[in-house]
Amino acid sequence: QVQLVESGGGLVQAGGSLRLSCAASGTIFSANVMGWYRQAPGKQRELVAAISTGGGTNYADSVKGRFTISRDNAKNTVYLQMISLKPEDTAVYYCNARLVIYPKSPGYWGQGTQVTVSS
Repeated sequence: QVQLVESGGGLVQAGGSLRLSCAASGTIFSANVMGWYRQAPGKQRELVAAISTGGGTNYADSVKGRFTISRDNAKNTVYLQMISLKPEDTAVYYCNARLVIYPKSPGYWGQGTQVTVSS
């Protein structure tokens, strides 16, 4: 059973920083493409950042230069460092794990962690 547990969300003022963590279990972590998604009220879930098994990254245009995704395969954990936060970054942030050998799989999801940025 794959489990993803996110942590690190909270309330922060605009311009502040947060680091989200997602600890994975029940899967070969290094074989997973890991992603961070977010969903704001009334909006669809969107990809924020992803990191491949080889460490390659991609980001939504709205977060480029402000967010950094990284992974620690020894700790089975993926991180999202967020700086210069804006009120529009307010959302529930979800971690996703997808085995690289199943590119069309929706993968597994964590329960989400709330990030609220006040103006």
